Amino acid sequence: MTSNLLNHQIDDILDSLLEEATGDVYMVNPSGDAIEEFVSVATAFDGDRPSVHMLADERTLKDVMDDFIVASNAADLISEDALALRTLEEAPENSLLITEDRVIAIVHAGDRVGGLVTDDESFVEDTYDTYAARWEGAAEFNLRTPPITAVRETLSEEISPEAEDDFTAILNSLETARGDGDGLDEVTISLLVAAKNEALLYDISKWGEDVGIASKATFSRTKTKLEDMGLIDTEKVPIDVGRPRLRLKIGDDRLQEADNGQLATVAQSILN
Repeated sequence: MTSNLLNHQIDDILDSLLEEATGDVYMVNPSGDAIEEFVSVATAFDGDRPSVHMLADERTLKDVMDDFIVASNAADLISEDALALRTLEEAPENSLLITEDRVIAIVHAGDRVGGLVTDDESFVEDTYDTYAARWEGAAEFNLRTPPITAVRETLSEEISPEAEDDFTAILNSLETARGDGDGLDEVTISLLVAAKNEALLYDISKWGEDVGIASKATFSRTKTKLEDMGLIDTEKVPIDVGRPRLRLKIGDDRLQEADNGQLATVAQSILN
């Protein structure tokens, strides 16, 4: 075993892996931080990506994928055949990165990360075959979050290009977008963007349900919560047949005055 990746950060190790690997790669038992770092590194990588087969603890995957930013970018990678997710029944002691010519054991020691590497041909072949077989028998992880590319494209088409710009700017200003009820999740962000652009509740909730963000009922409940807190207002818009529809509008002067970079911060402070 050699330690030529010792003292690198996990993102450096993953970037090196994507740059050098060919064929299928197995990422086994990654930590939550490593999953997030992989999605970030792979999303930013501008070369030809290998196909990464991630075998991870189901609970860890669920926790990480509760963040819309991580999950929607992971869904993009899946749609591009750069990533596949399955769950581990029994985890090895270490986190492993396995290519056709190397095995890297990721070792954490405080804020230091070691990538212990072996290229022993027999060992690598046996390890690769072992985890290829475990992959075949593993259960697929069902990621229900839509790809961020599809979210942005359909938002631009069905609401407006300005709404898509606002949505992207808000996401870029956030470290996480978790649906835990306490912060800015993807539904809250969508409704704030719709209100900023004075879109109809019907249109944004239909878009959200069609693209796979959340149901119309979830959009309606969240709208009521935001309206009760004064973040958004609604006005009735008559239609030819049926009940009037609701146009969303920003309801708090602090949000009216905030630019896209500040909108998330101001909304977060009001919600909390």
